[in-house]
Amino acid sequence: VEGQLEMNLQFRPAQINTSSFQRNSHLTRISRINSYQPQKRNMATTTHYNYLVIGGGSGGLASSRRAASYGAKAAIIESGNIGGTCVNVGCVPKKIMWYTATHQENIHDLQDYGFEIQQTGFNWKKIKESRDAYIKRLHGIYFSNLEKDKVEHEKLHGRAKFVGPNRVSVNGTEYTADKILIAVGSKPKKMEIPGEEHTIDSDGFFQLEDLPKKTVVVGAGYIAVELAGILNALGSDTTMIIRNEVFLRPFDAYIRDAVFEQTKANGVKVVTKSTVTEVTNNNGKKTVHVKGENDAKSTIEDVDCVLIAVGRSADIDDLGLDAAGIELDDTKHIKVNEWQETNVKNVFAIGDVCGRAELTPVAIAAGRRLSDRIFGGKTESKMDYDNIPTVVFSHPPLGTVGVTEEEAKKKHGEANIKIYKAGFTPMYHAVTTRKSKTAIKLVCLGKEEKVIGCHLMGIGADEMLQGFAVAVKMGATKADLDATVAIHPTSAEEVVTLR
Repeated sequence: VEGQLEMNLQFRPAQINTSSFQRNSHLTRISRINSYQPQKRNMATTTHYNYLVIGGGSGGLASSRRAASYGAKAAIIESGNIGGTCVNVGCVPKKIMWYTATHQENIHDLQDYGFEIQQTGFNWKKIKESRDAYIKRLHGIYFSNLEKDKVEHEKLHGRAKFVGPNRVSVNGTEYTADKILIAVGSKPKKMEIPGEEHTIDSDGFFQLEDLPKKTVVVGAGYIAVELAGILNALGSDTTMIIRNEVFLRPFDAYIRDAVFEQTKANGVKVVTKSTVTEVTNNNGKKTVHVKGENDAKSTIEDVDCVLIAVGRSADIDDLGLDAAGIELDDTKHIKVNEWQETNVKNVFAIGDVCGRAELTPVAIAAGRRLSDRIFGGKTESKMDYDNIPTVVFSHPPLGTVGVTEEEAKKKHGEANIKIYKAGFTPMYHAVTTRKSKTAIKLVCLGKEEKVIGCHLMGIGADEMLQGFAVAVKMGATKADLDATVAIHPTSAEEVVTLR
């Protein structure tokens, strides 16, 4: 199941100074150990584990199960639903809603393809019930896997709080461990404006019982773009309010601008260079107060749903990190080095709580590599944060791996960078009235034209990117792509035929 979870979080690399960290000396002494040898302890007053994982999301689950496979006595602490953000209020339910919205878009094209149909409506409650039932089944699978791998979890349901460097309390009971992993993830940020109680965040989106007739989405990141696109496609009158001229600013400008223009063409109204100052409520109808350029004030009236998606922050407020002496960086994320080690010996952190490459598969990979190292004897095992692919499930989707053109030129110099790009209407729209664009861009370095960035937008870009991400990770050159025979007729063939 974990391998099928979709990735959608935005890549936001954190600048971490690793010089102040020292790799734990005990790691160098286990290079020839094939499996972890649990320490024998006699703890009369507390339960002791070899590995205690705080957070039952994708990363924590993967790391605890991998540790148990090496013979470690492992346990996982979770205060909410098993599976964390991705399974419950993130990647998985979002992708189901994206599929739902895509079906609605395709319905418009069926008549052009010769089908005579009549749409009688859309039942939001039906898809919500089906979506929630699917997630419930995933919960059962996760619990089954934990029990199969002998990872304890039932008595550890609650919020963990550090009471010492290797000691945590859950529901008043204390536990100790040889190694502790913090994998608590992140939570939606608040704007701290008057009337914010009349708004919802991305978590609240999945609690909606009906499709709002009129929605305002505040934010310019991938979550805002994805949810605005879903709501608009399903028939909600949708407006986005963003602080700058475009959204998805960390992405390559060519692809970002293509998504921006396509989103507006799809019907989403985008209010730029503006921010929300207040939300008022009158019998369920909201008024959104907006401040634009030169402090110009305006309002959006009769709004059914105001959705705040202005970023996420590490979910660490009540973990008692001070009691363990765990340090944070300037962005209030847990500070780790390249080995996922905090400044406290034998306390580690992975995933969104570290503020780097906040993607489900990254947390899974980092968690497994960590357990391979500290319990499996693979002393050099660690997460490689270079060339991580990611997708934004916009309409159509955007996919990217590697560096942007701007980043490449800044690092290597403009003279050493060559760009290949193309924009076209995909063949799917050959007979349709409705149109969407496809955009492709390669960023190449040096005389050998090593591909250091691949950026796609268009129908199928989400599935298309994975294979090209392998090529980029392996160091493919433009000549390698040119030597690959194209699959015709597809949009993907354009990547290997760019000139």
